[in-house]
Amino acid sequence: MLDRLLHFSLTQRFLVIIGTILLVGFGLVSWRQLNLDAVPDITTNQVAINTETGGMGPEEVEKLVTFPIETAMGGIPGVTQVRSLSQYGLSQVTVTFKDEVDTYFARQLVSERLNNVKELLPSGIESPQMGPVSTGLGDIYMYALESKTRPPMELRSLQDWFISPQLRTVAGVAEVNSADGSVKQYQVVVRPRALLARGIAVDEVVTALQKNNQNAGGGVLEQNGERVLIRSVGMATTMSDIERIVVKTESGVPVLIRDVADVRLGIPTLTGISTKDGKESLLGIVMMLKGANGREVAKAVDDRIQEIKTQLPGDVTLTTTYDRSHLVDDVLHTVAKSLLEGAALVIIVLVLLLGNVRGAIVVALAIPLAMLCAVIGMNRFGISGNLMSLGAIDFGLIVDGAVVMIENAVRRLAEAREHKGITLTRKEVRHSVWESAREVAKPTAFAVTIITVVYLPILALEGTEGKMFKPMAFTVVFALIGALLLTMTLVPVLASMFLSGDTKEGNNPVMSLFSRIYAPALSFSLRARGVIIGGALALLAVSGLVFSRLGSEFVPQLDEGSLVIQPVRVRTVDAEQTVNLVTAFERKVLEVPEVLTVFSRSGTPEVATDPMPLSLTDSFIMLKPRDQWRKGLTKEGLVEELEAKVAEVPGQGYNFSQPIQMRFSELVSGVKADIGIKVFGEDLKELKSKADEIAAVMRDLPGAQDVEVEQVDEVPVLQIDIDRDAISRLGINIDEIQELVATALGGEPVGQIIEGDKRFALTVTMPNELRNDIDAIKGMLVETPDGGGVPLSSVAHIDNVPAPAQISREMGKRRVVVQLNVRGTDLGTFVAKAQLAIKERVKLKEGYYITWGGQFENLQQASQRLTLVVPVALALIFILLFSTFGSLKQAILIFTGVPLAITGGILALAMRSLPFSITAGIGFIALSGVAVMNGVVMVSAINRLRTEGRTVADAVREGATERLRPVLMTALVAALGFIPMALNTGIGAEVQRPLATVVIGGIASATMLTLVVLPALYAMFERDADVEEEL
Repeated sequence: MLDRLLHFSLTQRFLVIIGTILLVGFGLVSWRQLNLDAVPDITTNQVAINTETGGMGPEEVEKLVTFPIETAMGGIPGVTQVRSLSQYGLSQVTVTFKDEVDTYFARQLVSERLNNVKELLPSGIESPQMGPVSTGLGDIYMYALESKTRPPMELRSLQDWFISPQLRTVAGVAEVNSADGSVKQYQVVVRPRALLARGIAVDEVVTALQKNNQNAGGGVLEQNGERVLIRSVGMATTMSDIERIVVKTESGVPVLIRDVADVRLGIPTLTGISTKDGKESLLGIVMMLKGANGREVAKAVDDRIQEIKTQLPGDVTLTTTYDRSHLVDDVLHTVAKSLLEGAALVIIVLVLLLGNVRGAIVVALAIPLAMLCAVIGMNRFGISGNLMSLGAIDFGLIVDGAVVMIENAVRRLAEAREHKGITLTRKEVRHSVWESAREVAKPTAFAVTIITVVYLPILALEGTEGKMFKPMAFTVVFALIGALLLTMTLVPVLASMFLSGDTKEGNNPVMSLFSRIYAPALSFSLRARGVIIGGALALLAVSGLVFSRLGSEFVPQLDEGSLVIQPVRVRTVDAEQTVNLVTAFERKVLEVPEVLTVFSRSGTPEVATDPMPLSLTDSFIMLKPRDQWRKGLTKEGLVEELEAKVAEVPGQGYNFSQPIQMRFSELVSGVKADIGIKVFGEDLKELKSKADEIAAVMRDLPGAQDVEVEQVDEVPVLQIDIDRDAISRLGINIDEIQELVATALGGEPVGQIIEGDKRFALTVTMPNELRNDIDAIKGMLVETPDGGGVPLSSVAHIDNVPAPAQISREMGKRRVVVQLNVRGTDLGTFVAKAQLAIKERVKLKEGYYITWGGQFENLQQASQRLTLVVPVALALIFILLFSTFGSLKQAILIFTGVPLAITGGILALAMRSLPFSITAGIGFIALSGVAVMNGVVMVSAINRLRTEGRTVADAVREGATERLRPVLMTALVAALGFIPMALNTGIGAEVQRPLATVVIGGIASATMLTLVVLPALYAMFERDADVEEEL
């Protein structure tokens, strides 16, 4: 088949050229359509269900709202995990589905269950709402609204009714979230003394407002052959309209709202606050639709923001604080730089070793064409171009087949030219190229197939590591398949057209040097076979020892070019103190010269994608470009300086992370740190006690940073216990008291005021000075059936009692999390020590247990899958070798290249002080294919010479010498293609570094095996009588 393909290509050259032009056109179109992002989206497939519960405390939220919703989610097909959070005023249940379940189908299943559970929920609470169709990479754009003259309430109205509606129309935007809770309300603030003087209860005020704020339709009026619509307009539109609503009549005199209450504009109890650069501002967050192109959506949002800026009032400024497209551009720049530098090194090596510029150009042309093949495949299968998918491409590896093809063509042309004595005709050139291509087609195709096949088991990875590395494997496979097709079609065609008929093998100084070094080395290898093989085994043993001490981590952290600091305060902190502490912290951060801007969101945003109490803050630190930093300052040094600065602000603890890293960690495992130690059980006090013990143990371990226990501490709650005997004597219903408490103290909406397209809540509440006075609360009047009223304290016991601040659940069990970051050591080593320390020092009661989450959970799962994937990859290689050579002996002979290649990878990691990571593991899988490829080329050459009648000794010596140049060329181009990736320091380079280091070190040792150890093994185990079939 290969012979026919080569013959077709060389006889139908015009068709091959036309096909190549079409490939270029289709590839360029695909590149323009390719979804580009910084990193692959590893967020699990989940649906968040948010339920606003008014003034309910965490225990009531858990029992009455969270638990029924959790239970309703049970049995949905495809669900892998259900976790929940119950806190003041909010229930959030997160349902995680298998990755293969369609997002919209999953939401449909959840929606059906929610419809069934609504009737089980308490009356008066909001209906459960599903969160936006977004992911951990969803927060793609953030901006701040600021004004020196307008209060936060006016900025929030501008955001809700002017900016957000315009941004939601941008294609790819799922939601526009607001981090500040200063929502405009029309508040009817009752005056208790006025109510008491007139004997009016709060309930009557609520009823009056509800009955006097509505429109009605009256059907149609038919008159004179025309139909006229009838409508009754009674909705209040101004504060004056509200003030004139009648509450009741006394002796024929109406008592109006303004007689017993003040009507004003206000805001609800704040659950979210945003600040910027030490001042209050309003932070807007644009969330991207799942599956959209992050770079394109962020740019489209920025374009719309520029339009909106021109429409804003003169005293309002809108500043972009975070734009994901900048990170994407930086990462793509890093990838492009590595690829271009790698391509340049590959071409230089080809020219130096091949000694033929035209041949080097032909091979170089295969690089962009193979890349376009990969882009077409990525676009067809919906794979985004990012750091992992594009960054793993090694042009040297991709053109290895073309290198072997051209090297043999150049050598055969030079031999034919020397044999004939005159310049070859173009027809003779084509014939020589045809003969040389046939000679190496099978081993070349087989070698490239092996490299392709070793990537296939990576496609079996699942979960987080699957989302991270499967796109990479697909991309490399697409590129390799494209390169193989080009090697068998375009490369011979271009060689036949452009290689000179006067091609000569001149004295190549580079190859001459290598030949002079190799000849004595080969002679020594064949003489002292035992020493060579013993040395290889010793190297293998040393590398095994080194590997056991490398340490491990999931993947190196991507340097996103920005930081997140998470200030933590006592759980009971109020809004005013939160603003004071956060703005003081921001001013300290701005003292560091490398900081460009800092903005923070405290508490829960409008759409509860990240529910937090006011005691927790996410502060985003935007940094200047690296070239503007102080000389010699590293990222670690900057973090240490920031730690020292923020420590000067008392009353807060601090955790450090990065924007994408934080969201991924939180959404994947519910933990905003490297490690989350989850303690499961029933009793919250016992859980908190054990969590504190674990935190103390962690703080004693070197490498543990930012150790925090989930804030489940008991906080004081003013509890109103209704006296059933008292209300039964008075004929009062519990519901009436509950409604009074929820409305007057909680400020729950009783209607809405419409201003054009804008809608604002109408609420009834007590004056702040009385709402914060327990005696005033006790004195609130509760209406009795006879029209009178009694104080609240006469029908209820009112006391301060402790209650949990929040309750977290996972898979139906309560849990408390201890979270921490690891610095100065690798994750695997730290966790091994931590698990041992906890086992020795923390004793759990029966029914209580611990699990480990965060990055370590990902590392465990990935390691387990790699233990399956790596043997499968190696088995596939061996099966291919055996099926091709038809000899178990020679299959084992070539397969010995794998362990020696791995030794080089391990030693390279050790030399660069890099721990073993899943990225490095993928490098080892790729390396196993490269290690075998040169062995195949070498053994095939030796076998061919033996079939021509050479003895084993002569065939080994001649075949090894003949294959020196192609082996060196393929090894050097593959290794040098990765060198820029290994040495790059741009944004995202740290993720690529382990993979590149492993491949470079492994190729070095694999080449040594192919050139020195493999000939020795062949000579030792083969006999002259055993002539293998030529490949």
